[in-house]
Amino acid sequence: MRPAMRLSVAIGLQAAVLVAAGALRPRRVVVEGESMAPGLLAGDRLLVVRVRRIQPGDVVVIRDPRDSRRLLVKRVAALDAGKVLVLGDNQSMSTDSREFGPVSPGQLLGKVVRRYGPPSRAGPIA
Repeated sequence: MRPAMRLSVAIGLQAAVLVAAGALRPRRVVVEGESMAPGLLAGDRLLVVRVRRIQPGDVVVIRDPRDSRRLLVKRVAALDAGKVLVLGDNQSMSTDSREFGPVSPGQLLGKVVRRYGPPSRAGPIA
């Protein structure tokens, strides 16, 4: 491959990576409280990305339907008729769809894809 063509391919790949990163709009969220224990603990730092599809079992971040300034980390329990039922893993400590009902997909900020901190707990989310 000629040098000019290699440069063109490299620039194209870099542009594709930048477009993909922009489309995903990664967000960082810090867990507060005990509603997702034992899997997620207060102080865990999460990487969240927008996805087109969510499935039951996915951990998501939503805007609290009662206070849009507050973010909640919950697990998708069910999808039904354009609504999403979310529950905390530690239901005795969780404010979730049992209290405020199912949420619209527009309230989902994204899916948790990884815990990046603290370092001793970093890794994929189960």
